[in-house]
Amino acid sequence: MTPIICIVGRSQTGKTTLLEKLIPVLKGRGYRIGTIKHSHHVFDFDQAGKDSWRHKDAGAETVIIASPGKIAMVKNDHEGTLDSLQTYFNDLDLVITEGYKGAREPKIEVVRAARHTEPLLADDPNLIAFATDVELVMTVPVFGLEDVDQLADFIEENYLTNAK
Repeated sequence: MTPIICIVGRSQTGKTTLLEKLIPVLKGRGYRIGTIKHSHHVFDFDQAGKDSWRHKDAGAETVIIASPGKIAMVKNDHEGTLDSLQTYFNDLDLVITEGYKGAREPKIEVVRAARHTEPLLADDPNLIAFATDVELVMTVPVFGLEDVDQLADFIEENYLTNAK
């Protein structure tokens, strides 16, 4: 099973920015990375009137849009849980989510002083690290927001030891 790590934190703390920095570092080390962005809102990225939208509107449970070099899938999934999504990432070394703070998977919390100085999930048993610009004394490793190489080392040593 592909390991999953959740990047969590309050809104506007820099979760996406951390992912944008971390993914290239891990890819540069030869790992195949997938991501899942959790949203609490219903979304539809397929455009009304397009053929794929019409297929879905007609009742198709799953629609795949394919072109050279890229595929996109629209699938009815009423759960939206990590368990229900994990099968789509079997060919990867690691899945990093943005969100899913209630999941049972390992979590790295982003805490940024400009937004909040107190951790959201300090007592979560699945919390494995912090990425922060706040002085925190915790029982899990604490990385600076720019310490992406060290965070990648931590992930590699603890979650990717059998990946390559």
